[in-house]
Amino acid sequence: HIIQLKDKSTMRTRKTALIVALMTMLLLPLHAQEGRDYIKNAISGWGRCRNVAITDNGGDLALVDKNDYAHSGIPQDLADALKENREEGAFIDDVQLTEGGAWLILLDNNGFQWSNIPSDLESKLREWNEAGDTVTSVTFNDSGDWIAVSTEHIATSSSDLTEWVKEGIETHGQLWAAHITEDAVALCFENGYKFLGDVPQRLKDALRETKYDVFRIKFTKAGSYFFADTKGHYTFWM
Repeated sequence: HIIQLKDKSTMRTRKTALIVALMTMLLLPLHAQEGRDYIKNAISGWGRCRNVAITDNGGDLALVDKNDYAHSGIPQDLADALKENREEGAFIDDVQLTEGGAWLILLDNNGFQWSNIPSDLESKLREWNEAGDTVTSVTFNDSGDWIAVSTEHIATSSSDLTEWVKEGIETHGQLWAAHITEDAVALCFENGYKFLGDVPQRLKDALRETKYDVFRIKFTKAGSYFFADTKGHYTFWM
């Protein structure tokens, strides 16, 4: 048998390429990797997390500190917007993401970036932005349902939904944040919660047991959930 020896320069080139490839893998930024496990491991590694956007099929992301994040499988235009805002030093307060790929970023107190959100929600956010309202929560689904919350106002996509939210305010105090899916809504008030539709029971049970003041709640139709206070204490099942 004849064994052909490789040219030494070729061997050196391939060795260099292998080293470069390994270094690239090790230096991949948080937002460049894939998988729900990656998001969970990132949160566990940080030891804190103030907010997420989770879906069953449209990607996930997690926010920590001022504007650091990890994400997996999200739309490229959202990934580009997050990177731009981090480089500019903006505070990324909240991110909403639907199964269909519509998204919104809440920046600082009332700055926004969005893609394919309901037109009436867009009009309301422009109105609040011009008025200088401090916005705490914006949530919407792919069917055109939405809830927007500021420190002074609430607005929704329907009169029935508005009345339901107001009933919660009368019972539980100020509305801090809301989350809506295709078939469920969760509201987070200063003194309690209110649910509509198919909200995961395990989320309700976990909220009942928690000892900290929950400010953000996110969940999916399949039952994944996350909630956190403003200090980074969090609980998730996903």
